Amino acid sequence: MNYMAKLHFFYSTMNAGKSTALLQSNHNYLESDLKTILFIPAAIAKKSNNKIVSRIGLEAEAISVDEQFNFFEYMKDLNDHSINCLFVDEVQFLERDQIHQLGKIADELNVPVMCYGIRTDFQGKLFTGSSELLAIADNLNELKTICSECDKKATMVVRIGDDGEVILEGEKILVGGNDIYKTVCRKHFRDLTNLI
Repeated sequence: MNYMAKLHFFYSTMNAGKSTALLQSNHNYLESDLKTILFIPAAIAKKSNNKIVSRIGLEAEAISVDEQFNFFEYMKDLNDHSINCLFVDEVQFLERDQIHQLGKIADELNVPVMCYGIRTDFQGKLFTGSSELLAIADNLNELKTICSECDKKATMVVRIGDDGEVILEGEKILVGGNDIYKTVCRKHFRDLTNLI
């Protein structure tokens, strides 16, 4: 029986070590003399100099992709049968069609696809890429972290202004770290935002 590649989604809120987990998995492939290819959305790539970077200092070069990028056509044109795994960081920023392209890579090119991203935005709504992966991924893997307000599991994120106050409106995508976001459980998200 032939091994069939799968589409994996590793999701969490911020500060759960998604990029670290991706870079560790990539490292394990490389240590075994296997070939990988890494992608990152352009909005993140601009700030990280086309690298996937973790807060603990790990980093790796990645291909920057915009919303018009076609993963399947890229991989088909690359025609490199030695690639053993495809990694995508910050997958929440991808378009619906791009998630389907990643699934097609697993199904038709038989290359495992490992996607890492955040499930919901600062208003508690699913990101497009995450929503589609929750619907079609073969494997869903939650990476856990702790609420900044209590010891419960954090599942959501709130956006904080310069004055420390919670921001309830604004652009859906605003790249940042602990300076503008904090991770919270659902109860504290409700208490802080009144959005749910």
